[in-house]
Amino acid sequence: MCGICGVVNFDDKAAGESSVRSMMSVMKHRGPDDEGVFSEGYTAMGFVRLSILDLSSAGHQPMESDGGRYVIVFNGEIFNYIELRKELSGIGYQFRTGTDTEVLLAAYSEWGEACLDRLNGMWAFVIYDRKSRSSFAARDRYGIKPFYFYSDSERLIFASEINPILAVLDPGPGVNDQAVFDFLVFNRTDHTDTTFYRGIRRLPHGCYAVINDTGFEVKRWYRLADHLNPDKAFKSPSEFLDLLSNSVSLRLRSDVPVGVCLSGGLDSSAIVSLLATRFGIKGLNTFSAVYGRGQHGDESEYIAEYRNTIADMHFTTPDAGSLTRDLPDFTRIHAEPVPNSGVYAQYKVMELARNKVVVTLDGQGADEILAGYHYFFGMRFKDLAKQFRLRRLSAEVVQYLLKHRSSYGIMAMFYYMLPVSLKTTARVREKGYLKDDFYEACRHESTVTRDLFSADSLSASLVDHFEHKMEHLLKWEDLNSMRFSLEARVPFLDHRLVERTLSTSADLIIRNGMTKSLMREALKGVVSEKIRTRRDKTGFGTPQDQWFKDPGLQNIIKAAISPGSLICGKYIDHKAAARIYSRYCNGGTGMEREIWKWISLEGWYQGLSG
Repeated sequence: MCGICGVVNFDDKAAGESSVRSMMSVMKHRGPDDEGVFSEGYTAMGFVRLSILDLSSAGHQPMESDGGRYVIVFNGEIFNYIELRKELSGIGYQFRTGTDTEVLLAAYSEWGEACLDRLNGMWAFVIYDRKSRSSFAARDRYGIKPFYFYSDSERLIFASEINPILAVLDPGPGVNDQAVFDFLVFNRTDHTDTTFYRGIRRLPHGCYAVINDTGFEVKRWYRLADHLNPDKAFKSPSEFLDLLSNSVSLRLRSDVPVGVCLSGGLDSSAIVSLLATRFGIKGLNTFSAVYGRGQHGDESEYIAEYRNTIADMHFTTPDAGSLTRDLPDFTRIHAEPVPNSGVYAQYKVMELARNKVVVTLDGQGADEILAGYHYFFGMRFKDLAKQFRLRRLSAEVVQYLLKHRSSYGIMAMFYYMLPVSLKTTARVREKGYLKDDFYEACRHESTVTRDLFSADSLSASLVDHFEHKMEHLLKWEDLNSMRFSLEARVPFLDHRLVERTLSTSADLIIRNGMTKSLMREALKGVVSEKIRTRRDKTGFGTPQDQWFKDPGLQNIIKAAISPGSLICGKYIDHKAAARIYSRYCNGGTGMEREIWKWISLEGWYQGLSG
């Protein structure tokens, strides 16, 4: 796990090292153990290293292939590198290190771009070919590892984070108003390859790019829908558990300590239970955010299920005071607005873990492959209605109402049935504080409702989430973990597990009013029944309602929606926001997410303007 960056000039001018070194200094937290620079002709690349495999100097990057033709900078992990090294050794390759980087270089030397299909892992890398004077850049299937770039007629700049690119752009880029609109209206970020900055984009997940002195061309090498087939479907819950266990075992390959971010939910609990039972790991460290019994977001009673199993359990308690102190650093490191305070809770968990381990595992991705979010009930109901499976629909609705005591899933079904334009209008009216000119300028260009809320089936909706929603969660995890020089690994996003789960019938995903039915069956006897059968969905929730009553944070909130704030100057109607906040202060509920977004957007905008 590392940070990569580079510059490719399109006018055949020498790239030099100065810009690369400036970018490296901004992201040194990603790689405190080592660094290196490669510069040749119009290409320069930089690297900062967090040592995970082969901690010796042999893992130094940029790394050259045997013969010196190829030079690589690589961020991520190839978890099946041992198997690939054995295969490549069998056809004559010799290896001088114990790194997956050297294996990746050999794989590219042997198979070219086709090597990507053989990789199981997470990656963003660039390989420079001295012979052709071109570069090959690639990103993993689901976007676990980041790759940002800026390009104009003169050059391409790339990096693992946005801040290093900003450090060498003069003048800086303007604001992408469409990203702000989707953030405020839909709580969405990272659903396209654009960012909050005009001109700074992401290399899309599952894509590679060929770069030379005249420009670059992006091509898709992996599309999830192309790899789904009923023949791949799990035949039994035990098959799911076996493959999940295999995925976890691959992600234990490390020469440094490994721990788990334990939320108390089903997903992270599954990983902890497998490590403690199937793998018999002693001295496992877990890291959790807790707030006190009865506080929103507190998972203590579920985390406590492991108190007799795990000896080294560590806890942090974020509060209004810590948020006020951390907000400048949190805003800086994320470099874009964040739509919920749970991302801050994860930031604090990673801070807690940094002095105990170097690698963390967590349950990211399980909600996307197993329909874990509550609104998926609405898509399931719509799916059954369109198939005219009315008896099954009635049974599922009844079970849903009995188990959840909520009408949310039914309202979600009706929302999903609306035309695309009405879906956007409904969300805007729900907010009630956007400036009219801002709304009119951006509403027609938004793709959120089309990409995320218009699928014809639950299975198609889950695929849409991988294409358009998954990446913001992965970005936050990467930035939070790397801020504290940690590598985060996500066993549920092993592509074999994803493809087989999403090839399985939706009847086994949401069943009898419960999400994640397949995994719940698989985990019988593995996790406690209290966790296995829990019906709520919390994730990294926080008691933000309590936080927002703190005088320090109230001052920040009032400043964000004051007439002189940057966001009220352009996006938000000050008077409407003030009315919403007044209702909140007088006991109103359901406004906390909007308040958090105002804080996040104003803080980011101030940093951009400053």
